[in-house]
Amino acid sequence: MVIILKELADRIENHGKSCYPEECCGIILGKSGGGKRNVSDVCEFQNHQEENRRRRFFVTPREYMRAERIAAEKGLELLGFYHSHPDHPAIPSEFDREHALPWFTYIVLAVEGGEAKVMTAWELSDSRDKFLERHLSVEQNLRDLTGVGKKAGPV
Repeated sequence: MVIILKELADRIENHGKSCYPEECCGIILGKSGGGKRNVSDVCEFQNHQEENRRRRFFVTPREYMRAERIAAEKGLELLGFYHSHPDHPAIPSEFDREHALPWFTYIVLAVEGGEAKVMTAWELSDSRDKFLERHLSVEQNLRDLTGVGKKAGPV
């Protein structure tokens, strides 16, 4: 289960809308344990993909190192990454699968016609052959970070 505060989900949505019709990308930070990933911060990153930014995003090795440094400075874990799918469902692509790592969470936001629609969470299987969808719970406040929540959709 992935638990995220509504204000952070809103930040991801706003980033996706501002980058439309290209993909946005960023990192998700927080704590994990007990089968849950509590997202407590997100940071926007620049999409360094040089070609086809409408269908691809790229985080450079330098940016990845920056992500690890940001997490360490905040005393949090680098839980994974988020990105948008302009005019495409919030389902990871084959390209996403080929470039993903099994231990990270991947939040995907569908942006249709410049409007944020559905947000989903995924984790790559240990065999790296498929993504497994994770329950994404969008909570209003910290008190709600108990694991009881609603399936994310339009937030």
